Amino acid sequence: MFIDDSSDRFLLAFNDLPILIDSTGSMSFELVRNSQKQFLITPGYKPKDYCTTCTYWIKVPLLVARDLEKEWMIEFYDQTIDHIWAYFPQEDGTYKQYHVGDAIPFKDKSFNHKNFQWIIDSELEGQQEVYFRVQSHLYADLRVSIRTVNQFVGYALNEYFLYGIFYGMIFIISIYNMLIFFAIREQKYLLYTFYILSVGVYAMCVDGIAYQYLWPNWPQWNQIAYGTALFSLIFWSLLFSRRFLTTSTKAPQLDKLLLGTLAVRSLIFLYALVFDHSIFEYRNIEIIPLSLIFYSGIRVWLKGFKPARFFVVAYGILFLGFLTKALIYLSVIPLVTISYYSLHICFLLEMIFLTFALSDRVRILKSNRDRALQRIINQQKENAELKDKVNRELEEKIKERTRQLEEKNLLLASTNQKLIEQTKDINAINSKLDLDNWKLKNNIKEILQDRLINKNLSYEQFQKIFPDQPTCYRFLEKLKWGDGYHCAKCSNTKYNEGKTKFMRRCTKCGYNESVTSNSIFHGIRFPIDKAFFILYVTNNRQKEYTLDQLSEMLDLRRNTIWNFKKKIENVYDGDAKNSTTVLVHNLFSSHIN
Repeated sequence: MFIDDSSDRFLLAFNDLPILIDSTGSMSFELVRNSQKQFLITPGYKPKDYCTTCTYWIKVPLLVARDLEKEWMIEFYDQTIDHIWAYFPQEDGTYKQYHVGDAIPFKDKSFNHKNFQWIIDSELEGQQEVYFRVQSHLYADLRVSIRTVNQFVGYALNEYFLYGIFYGMIFIISIYNMLIFFAIREQKYLLYTFYILSVGVYAMCVDGIAYQYLWPNWPQWNQIAYGTALFSLIFWSLLFSRRFLTTSTKAPQLDKLLLGTLAVRSLIFLYALVFDHSIFEYRNIEIIPLSLIFYSGIRVWLKGFKPARFFVVAYGILFLGFLTKALIYLSVIPLVTISYYSLHICFLLEMIFLTFALSDRVRILKSNRDRALQRIINQQKENAELKDKVNRELEEKIKERTRQLEEKNLLLASTNQKLIEQTKDINAINSKLDLDNWKLKNNIKEILQDRLINKNLSYEQFQKIFPDQPTCYRFLEKLKWGDGYHCAKCSNTKYNEGKTKFMRRCTKCGYNESVTSNSIFHGIRFPIDKAFFILYVTNNRQKEYTLDQLSEMLDLRRNTIWNFKKKIENVYDGDAKNSTTVLVHNLFSSHIN
């Protein structure tokens, strides 16, 4: 490379430089100098071919013109290289060694700049060879720039000026969203703030700015800061996306997938942080969560959630930025200035569109609120007009009704006196009727009781006394618990309502007792009013019905009637015969009374 004052800058790509690859990393500088034939130019080299376990020796042949007026320097663009040993020739034929890299303190650099630079000794005119030994656990961009100091200063000032704008926008947007969070207490703004700060730290790690300003004396952390910042970016991005898109309600399946991705990515990060830092080298895996976020935004947008439109554009741009970086690494896209800073541009556009998305969401919510408020106002106006109309109609009707009432009151007043006189007469008649009715009722009851006791009632006459099942159950209830409740299990006298009607539940032992429990009617599978009649005709031995007659009369099977009659007769024939007879007598006589 011929250096003179006719130009300001030369850029040597990896494919243009003589390279010696030391796979063992054990070759000394003297051995390398004596192995000139092993330095080869590799035109087909691609970034993906870089060997992270090898040591690369780079030879830069220089031809320095005489009487140079400009001061020249050599620069490596990639500030993430772990170690660079530079060997510059001296006047006495020896070589001076410089050791820099992001694995050693920042203060050891020759220039207070994120890249690595060395001044070319212009006193050594003619042919000279500069050697570089490079070791890096991550992919290293081995391009070498040879430029004048003045050109470097202008380039550095412009670059740092643009960095100031970029990181200043990140800082301003972060402060803005943090203030909104404190004002309205919506969590999405806090998550977005953390996400933007993570973007800023990640970009600073990529640019080498973080190592220069945040942790210049902590090179150990600098080796894993890139992977940590990238994880933080993805972590807060997933949380913010879930909250902004409300996937828990609008896309539950995608919400579970986002949570699963977040958990898996967190586990991978923890494993890499504790056990294996080399996992941080697999940067392209972030395409997976970003693709999922992008797809979720499209799905929610298609479901009618309008604020997601700017979200989709923002993450589409960010997805394009990461995809561009991956294509550069795979040598599909050439590494030029615009492609090198493509991720920064995409980050900036993404932040702008996400800010639009948040503002658009607020605008849409405000618009919906205003429309709802306007509908309420219109409805209230309609209600007020309707109320006034109804009130006017009611007032007119009230006036008309009042007039009618006044007329009727006069008529009622005239007839009221007549009613008073008639009431006196009616009361006297009613008193006589009540006395006659009482006597008649007693006579009827006595006749019915006599007929019941004398066992001469027909089924139709019997149904007048016990017309339905509730009447029978009420009668049994009165007969069983008329003198007070006593639990059949524990003799407790207090109870609550049971599970069904005509049941009582003991407050002490919880026993549920039905009105038919411990009686001849317990467990029957046909209406109890028919069972009453069978008991009646069974007890009435003066007028027997045949089983066929009862079966046809009660619409029951003959065997059913026979079994129940047998059950009654067994009770009569047992020890409780006398008491059962009394029970049957009381059963029908007390009901009549």
